[in-house]
Amino acid sequence: MPELKASQLVTGVVTGVAKTKTKQFTVGATAVGVAFAALVAVATGPWDSSGQRKAEAHRAASQETGGGADHGRTSAGAPSAAPSAPAVLAAPGASVPGPTKRALADVLDPLLRDSALGAHRTAAVVDAVTGRKLYGKSAGDALTPASTTKLATAVAALTAAGPDHRIATRTVLEKDTGGSGELILVGGGDPTLTAREKNPYDAASLRTLADRTAASLKAAGTTEVTLSYDTSLYSGPALHPIGVNDNLAQVSALMADEARTDDSHSGPAPRAADPAASAAGKFAGLLHDRGIRTKGDPGPSKASGQAEDVAEVESPPLSALVERMLTNSDNDIAEALARQAAIAADESHDFDGAGAAVKKELKKLGLPLSGAHFSDGSGLDRTDKASADLLTALLAKAADPAVPQLRSLLTGLPVAGFTGTLAHRYEDSADASGTGLVRAKTGTLTGVNTLAGTVVDADGRLLVFAFMTEGAPAPDAAVAALDRLASSVANCGCR
Repeated sequence: MPELKASQLVTGVVTGVAKTKTKQFTVGATAVGVAFAALVAVATGPWDSSGQRKAEAHRAASQETGGGADHGRTSAGAPSAAPSAPAVLAAPGASVPGPTKRALADVLDPLLRDSALGAHRTAAVVDAVTGRKLYGKSAGDALTPASTTKLATAVAALTAAGPDHRIATRTVLEKDTGGSGELILVGGGDPTLTAREKNPYDAASLRTLADRTAASLKAAGTTEVTLSYDTSLYSGPALHPIGVNDNLAQVSALMADEARTDDSHSGPAPRAADPAASAAGKFAGLLHDRGIRTKGDPGPSKASGQAEDVAEVESPPLSALVERMLTNSDNDIAEALARQAAIAADESHDFDGAGAAVKKELKKLGLPLSGAHFSDGSGLDRTDKASADLLTALLAKAADPAVPQLRSLLTGLPVAGFTGTLAHRYEDSADASGTGLVRAKTGTLTGVNTLAGTVVDADGRLLVFAFMTEGAPAPDAAVAALDRLASSVANCGCR
């Protein structure tokens, strides 16, 4: 079958979806919804030959659990995040009417009163085409956002460092009078650096760095070195305020495979006590396999300005790291991206500097920051604060064709029923109508539940939303209530 143009997809899908009513959810409507989710993605991300977004195809094939801080474990072979998008189009729905405030309130007000949402709940829905707020309940109140903090981290990193920025890990040689010298493995802050043979994310490889380093040393007649490692790019404490935790390694400028001691790619996992020393030890073994002997165990050091460059490898572009972070709610990538924002914004390279850099970059974009506070990049810190107004503003800014550098904020969002932290949500009949329609970042800490993302409604209008709760009596019930809210927006013509 010949490939349809985006304009043909719009015409066909709008015709079918316009018949969908708010409370009449059917399998057919869900299928049309999936087509609309596809329409959003086609404007922002690559598709394979079958017309399916690659990340979603991988997800359907693997059936692995996604997860970040509080969303479960993902084993080896997990799907990659959505690939970065080279081009952008205008937000879908510019030619169709959006919902009215009154009609949207009629749908959402009863759902927002659900006791499962606890004592404090806030909400905002914004038209991505016009930027106009269509619905708001205490939307300016700053609550604990949990992992939706990563939306702010992503925007700050993409703005400060740029979507094409790559993080280098390199080796340098400090020569001594004996001639062999000190080889230093210099960390640049790439949390996706891998020492594994299988590399599903096309990350920078410690094996490749060992190949290049060994070849360069041998070409210079060197077969034995003293190996050290340099983590001086970062300052301040390496341990997150939550303490030792399987959700996050110590924040170091040098680590391999996020310091995981198992074969997982995302989600909670045991971590090496010293990520940099662990990575350097693996690198020493790789050099030995390539004919370069190292004296003793690697130790910490700092490269001087006179050190000679030997070799380097680079991470995927920041846009790809953002997508992987958001899809899997990856805390290690989040903290690294916050540090990259701090480096680019000329702030201190620690937790405080990273938080200051995030706020600085968001202020430059004119986003609503009343009550906002960022203590980390991942959202694990309960002192983080953000409002529903801020979360929807972040998403609306990313949907603006005038700001294409933020597009990976949208392409990285998990898809309900398909990818990442939404892979196993939207399975109950009450909210299943959101499957394939809702693309959203989850946020979960004990007593805190947040959902913020995008939907294309029944008339084809692109909307962004944020629903936040604190003090919910039962987490599963709160999550289901949030999912119903998002599904209702997706299936609502509301005029």
